[in-house]
Amino acid sequence: MEGRGHVVLKVFVLLGLLALSGADTDRAAAGRPAPGGLAGQLLVATDELTDPRFVRTVIYMIRHDASGAMGLVVNRPMKDVPLAPLLEEFGVDSTGVSGDIWLHYGGPVERARGFTLHTADYTAESTVRVDEKIALTMGPEVLRAIGTGKGPRRALVALGYAGWAPGQLEREIESGAWIGVPADEALVFDDQHDTKWERAMAKRTITL
Repeated sequence: MEGRGHVVLKVFVLLGLLALSGADTDRAAAGRPAPGGLAGQLLVATDELTDPRFVRTVIYMIRHDASGAMGLVVNRPMKDVPLAPLLEEFGVDSTGVSGDIWLHYGGPVERARGFTLHTADYTAESTVRVDEKIALTMGPEVLRAIGTGKGPRRALVALGYAGWAPGQLEREIESGAWIGVPADEALVFDDQHDTKWERAMAKRTITL
């Protein structure tokens, strides 16, 4: 069995850059979010969705446009890992680094990839802004920043992501499997994971 550091090392070595293509890559380089759809909102699984990978999940949406959709599950924590040994595995100086960080299940796609979702008060070379309040960083530099007290105010590190082909998410929404609701910082980042689904469902709008 591989140690925790080796597992997480593979996560970020394999990460590179988020799978953005064409115009999305240009927007990422400019620090601008891709437009449209549910990006920056929460996608909430309804009781109609019985797939065990997504039962009662709350997903923060990173992208939703004609090319498909991508988001990170924010209510399934897995385990915590110490930051200093993790950074040493990357060959990153761990001097002054302290604390642990929780790893979360981000979705069933590419479980060897890691993503740090965080408040937009932190920016690095590999950071992509989703909206005015939340950003995504793909490199390990954000972990060192967190461990030295220079990182974002709040962060969530996820392994894997949820992804949909063009038109797939729209069909699932039409079938009643998902609803979209406004995102807020507490629902994305707080550690009250057992109540996130209920709190997200409470934000839905009932149409008569």
